[in-house]
This record gives sequence, structure tokens and C-alpha cells, in this order.
Amino acid sequence: MNRRWILPPATDPLLTGQLLRELEIPAFLGVLLTQRGHGSIAEAREFLHPKLKSLQPPEALPQMDVAAERVWAAVRAGRRIVLYGDYDVDGITSLALLARVLKAFGGKVECFLPLRVEEGYGLSPAGIERCCELHRPELLLAVDCGTTSVREIASLRSRGVEVIVLDHHEPGSERPDCAALVNPKCGNNFHYLCSAGVVFKLAHAMQKLSPVADLDLRHYLDMVALATVADIVPLTGENRIFVRHGLQRMAATRWVGIAALMRVSGVSAPVRTSDVGFRLGPRINAAGRLGPAQEALRLLLTDDPDEAARLAANLDAHNRERQDVEKAVVRDAEQWVEQNFEAARDTTIVAGRRDWHVGVLGVVASRVMRQRHRPTFIVGFDASGQGKGSGRSIEGLSLVDLLNGCSDHLQKFGGHDMAAGLTMDEKAFPAFREAFETGARKLANAEILTPRLRLDAEIELPDLDFTLLEAQDFLEPFGAGNPQPVLYTRSVSPSGAPRTMKDKHLKFEFPVGRRRVPAVFFNAKASDLPRPPWDLAYTLDWNCWQGRTEAQMRILGVRRSA
Repeated sequence: MNRRWILPPATDPLLTGQLLRELEIPAFLGVLLTQRGHGSIAEAREFLHPKLKSLQPPEALPQMDVAAERVWAAVRAGRRIVLYGDYDVDGITSLALLARVLKAFGGKVECFLPLRVEEGYGLSPAGIERCCELHRPELLLAVDCGTTSVREIASLRSRGVEVIVLDHHEPGSERPDCAALVNPKCGNNFHYLCSAGVVFKLAHAMQKLSPVADLDLRHYLDMVALATVADIVPLTGENRIFVRHGLQRMAATRWVGIAALMRVSGVSAPVRTSDVGFRLGPRINAAGRLGPAQEALRLLLTDDPDEAARLAANLDAHNRERQDVEKAVVRDAEQWVEQNFEAARDTTIVAGRRDWHVGVLGVVASRVMRQRHRPTFIVGFDASGQGKGSGRSIEGLSLVDLLNGCSDHLQKFGGHDMAAGLTMDEKAFPAFREAFETGARKLANAEILTPRLRLDAEIELPDLDFTLLEAQDFLEPFGAGNPQPVLYTRSVSPSGAPRTMKDKHLKFEFPVGRRRVPAVFFNAKASDLPRPPWDLAYTLDWNCWQGRTEAQMRILGVRRSA
């Protein structure tokens, strides 16, 4: 995909110079801080050194004080508390964190996860029925779901079940009638959190309300970090604090389940967001994608090292199976796109088939969206024609807004601007695809539909060393809202022809005096490269291999030097 290279904006040299003097940081770091809006000394210092004491009080969240009091009252009264969650990393981690905390308070707690295929996401009628049969809840905490479940919560109330919602999804026009709805998006001027962040805030509020002497909430920050990174929420503000401290905790976690998962995933200290996003998170998700998610939840709840090792090995096996299923659906979806999509004609991609496994649709939609730079929905239908789909979008086109315009063709939908899910009947699929395309075409323009590669700083090859990497580490953790800097270097040539790795990746070396800087270009073909010299766009990473540590470029784009 040809992307437009966007040069970094000019920065105020006086402001940058002030940051360099006051904070004693390298010029590279000062420029990036200024570009990313940390223009004052105080803001830049807080960004570089995020502290737990900077977290806002939990009662700043809407209805948090009510929720904490009602949960604490239920614990004291010995009522049956059921945590009803979601089968993704955020939902599973949130349940494990909250279950451990409530048990530390002395609560009687059970956890319930719906079945992805049979019951679907959130507070579905089928999920509620099974939950009530299994656990007979007196207080139900809907975690990572429930904000728009007006009818379902009314049904629970008619059964005599008190409901509290701990969620972060987009609210609808009507709010559910529950004891408390704790959702950052229902308040004013509060930082966006994933559900595990909301749950941590509830634990903090309860600890302030009636402290438990041996409960140290800092031990739970690795769970919050795991969920925050995996749920791709912005790693700014409070999320940055949670993830920075949580990843540090994860390196020496007290939870045997996380330690076992790190071992089977090949993750060691220092733990980075990429380890969570590409190794730990997918293994937790794998259980819920292909079957019941209970194994992943048990892994985070167990204190038995032997059980943790067994469960982690099972999740690793599920992940390999998920990868095989995903490859098959990706192959089919890409073939469909090749035959049906035209970039000059189509604003969206909506593909569906009967034999596509619903557990991998979100991953496939994300892949197709990145390749084609279009809002994408991938829908899988069962034998009865009932369909479930996952969507991913591009900057400037909100899936929630687009789906609101297609609601007549859908049975249920929800999500965020960039990711959403839906259920529908196969008969409505053609009409939905047409309505989705029509709605996107009205909102899109050439700028939105042009993929861009935003560059952060120009660097000379001799400056690619450990000093630069150590300065870059101060910007960690990287993720949504705080991406890893994209560097660029003009007019360079490799020392020779590239070496092909695994039949699809290219390995280069670029000479710098007596040393050479290695570079990897993933999923590239040597035949597509222009003749050197090149302008390179890349990220710079630590590469530790066989006892050696070096700086390595990960090439994102190559063009003729210009």
C-alpha cells in the first residue's frame, strides 16, 4: 500500500530548548515531547515520570460512590455476588481482579462468562438465563458490558436481582435502570479507561470506604496493564500511569497465572506493550475465540503453580489452533476482497460467508482494514442464517455513527468508533452492505481514504545507537494515543542485497563508518523496492539475540531519495 509521508510539524525552538535545559534530556526527546503537546515543564515532567499519586480519586467517576457503598453493603450482608463479564482480555482480567479484591473484603463471589457462539456478547437473554440458573445472583455486577442493556437489566430487576454496571462502552440514548452505572463516558472530563481500569477504581473506592489491612492494590496493576494494552485504549493520562507501573509489576508478578503465561509466551523482563499485544493478550483471547473462556479466567484466579502451568499450556495450544483457523478465514476474506473490492469505487469493505468462524472475525477485519485502509466488517453466518460480525475502521469514520444509520438492517450492534460488533440475519446482509457503503461515502473524502505515514523526527544514521534508544525508552509505554516514534533518514543505501527470512521478510544492513545498522522489512518483496539511494521511514528497537544487544530498524516505508 502506497502511503503519503507526512513530515513532522515545526516546533518552537525556544520551548524545546527550555525543556532540554530544565529536564536535562536529549534534543531528540525534547522535540518529540513538544510535538506531542507536552509544552510545559510540568506536563513534560509528569509524562516522563508518571506517578501513581497523580491518579484522580475514584469518586470522580460517575456514580462510583454509590457503587462502592452498595457493593460493600452486599459483602457485609453476605449476599450472593455474581460478576458477569466478557470473553475478551479486558472482560476476563476485570473479573479476575474484581473477584480477588471482593474475596479479600470477605465477599461471596462467583464469576460468569457468556459463550461467544451460543449466547453472544454481554447481557444477552440466553446468557442471563444460564447465569441465573447457575448462580442465583442477588447482586450482579455487569463488567465490560451493560451500558446499553436496558431491557436485559429490567429483566434482571424483575427477578429481584440488583444490578451495577462497570463499563466503558458508548452509552445509548436510554440509560438502564440499575443501582449504579459506572462508565467514564457517562461523566464529564474524565479520562477514558478500559473496564479493568474502572474495576481498579472501584477497588480503590471500597478500600477508602473501609480499608482491608493486607490488601495492597499495587499488586493488581499488572492485571490492569494487561487489559489496558490488549483493549487498545489510549495510553495517555491515567492509562499511561497504569501501564507504566503495571508492566514493571508484571516483571515480578505475584500471580502464578500471569507468570506461567509469560513463560509459555517467551516473555521476560523488561515487559513491553508489544509483549502484551502480540504474546500474552492473544493467548488469553484464544480460549474465548474458539470455545469457553473459563480456562483463561481460571488461569488468572488460581494460586496453584501446577494448575497455572497446565492452564497456560492449554491456552498456548488454543492460540496455535486459533492461528490456523484465522489463516483460513484470512485467505478466504482476502480472496473475496480481491474479487469484489475496487479502491477507486468502494469506500467500505463488507464481506460475509457461512463457514467463517465467529471467533476470529475481529482479527481478520483488522488485518483487511490495515491492508486496504477502508472501514471493514467481516460477518460469519451459521447454518440457520444467523450472522455475527466484527468491524474495524480508519481515522475519521466512526463505526458507531455508521451503524446507527444502518440499524434497520441489524438485530443488535455496539462498540467504539474504531471497533464494533453486530448480529444480523443473512437475508438483511445485502441491504446492510449497501446502507453501510452509502453512509460512509457521505462522510468520507479523499484525505480520509488516503493512508498516511506520519513521521516524527529526522535522524542521521550515525545517531542510531543505544543513547537514542535509552532516550526513546522514556516515552514508553507505546500504544494507542502514544505511538512509537516513526523516524526517517534521507538518502541511504544498504551495504548489499537483502537477505530473505521465512520467504517473506527482508533483512538489510546499512553501513555507518566501521559498524553496520541492521534493519528488517516485514512482508516485503525485493522486486518492489526502488533503486537506491532511499529515504527510509522506520522505528528503532532494541534487538537482543544470543547474548548480543544492538539497535535495529524496523522499516515501515521505502521510497526513492527525494
